[in-house]
Amino acid sequence: MNSGINGLDEIFNGGLAKGRMYLVHGEPGTGKTLLGMHFLEEGLKNDETVLFIHGEESRREILANGEAVNIDISDAEFLDLGPESDFFTDDDSYDLVEPSDIERDRYTKRIHEAIKEINPSRVVLDPISQLRYVEANEYQFRKRILSFMRFLKQHEITVVVTATLYSKPEYDTELRSLSDGIVKLTRGEDGRRAEATKHRALGQMGGDHGMEIRETGLDIFPRLVPESQEHTFTPKRIHSGIDELDELLGGGFDQRTVTFLSGPTGAGKTSTGTQLLAQAAQEGLNSAIYLFEENMETFTHRSEAIDIPVTELREDGALSVTEVEPLSLSSEEFAHMVIDQVEEAETDIVMIDGIDGYTISIQGQQQELVRELHALARYLKNKGVTVLITNEISEITGISEATDNQLSYIADNIAFVSYVEMDGSLRKVIGVLKKRTGNFEKTLREFEITGDGIRVGEPLTGLHGILQGSPMTQVTDRNRNE
Repeated sequence: MNSGINGLDEIFNGGLAKGRMYLVHGEPGTGKTLLGMHFLEEGLKNDETVLFIHGEESRREILANGEAVNIDISDAEFLDLGPESDFFTDDDSYDLVEPSDIERDRYTKRIHEAIKEINPSRVVLDPISQLRYVEANEYQFRKRILSFMRFLKQHEITVVVTATLYSKPEYDTELRSLSDGIVKLTRGEDGRRAEATKHRALGQMGGDHGMEIRETGLDIFPRLVPESQEHTFTPKRIHSGIDELDELLGGGFDQRTVTFLSGPTGAGKTSTGTQLLAQAAQEGLNSAIYLFEENMETFTHRSEAIDIPVTELREDGALSVTEVEPLSLSSEEFAHMVIDQVEEAETDIVMIDGIDGYTISIQGQQQELVRELHALARYLKNKGVTVLITNEISEITGISEATDNQLSYIADNIAFVSYVEMDGSLRKVIGVLKKRTGNFEKTLREFEITGDGIRVGEPLTGLHGILQGSPMTQVTDRNRNE
């Protein structure tokens, strides 16, 4: 059975099982009721009869909340178990029986009568604590829930119940034990998260997953789990369009690899990556770039100032440029955004600019984000997509580490641009540290960004100490020793 929530069926290994009870729990405001409303709306779309049993909010309030996020369950049946407004003015008293006995009988009778009369295929009980409050103890509550579940299964009804599990530990344990499936919703510094902690007999995807509530309702973005794929690696080169740079790269980077372009701020990492994408467009390849550290206008202006026609490439459909808003996405949602772009536009190359902006802008802890980026890179490689990632290093001159220690294992190729002091002036060099799929020049070349584009010079020979930022010639060394 489809749940109606994007991503939830995936983490439940295909969907909900008919005739079972699913518990959705979390603190207030985490989206429990919205999830139940999506579940009922999906039933209405399939011409099913659905029932919303509620007690904390009125029907009018529920429909208004749904309308705010484009959920329409106005055709659902509603059973309101909450007290009427005259509860606070009437002077009812129970002299011969316990109040809970009266309320329990009223709740049970009304639920049974509604289900028999309506015969729904889907039921939401929001919240299930309404039944807990009218039971004398945990034993009676367990019996009531067991009876309720058997009654629903006899009628082949799938039910979603919500709960705020922070009252009594023993109550929490009972609910979890009796439920066939459990979804835990949280909200914190890492954004909204959803986790399927149980799916009896059917299993579920492990870990927590990204979740967002926006104008279209609630969406869940499952973690990427790249599948191991066996394929023959047939090298196809991505060229830069600059002969000297291609020579340095041993003919160019191979497709279906992950390349890091490293260097200090302003050295030319993004420009180099964009040049590769522009040349790829001339060779019939489609590319997408995700900007984390500058806006669209600045990126376009800088690129076109060095003769890279970004606007033209975008208009031709060869290049997609997306500016990622800070802290607006989870790592899972970003990954799904990239995958959708790749599948819809048949994208061949994806460039993430840059890794520091990614770890700052995407919700989550840095170590977890690195793992998610690795999963995305592997997934894209398995799909035949080439990945470029720009990575800023702290050194202004020289290179001590080309990438963060946590990231180097992701890279198939590492190229770097760095500043060096030569003849009393600050200049740039470009080199390659790693290329898993072929040879490359072990020398460095001078690198310059001009109004006519990127210029790469001949190999720098007779110099050493370049990676320390202070190149010296052998003659200089001899004079110093003397």
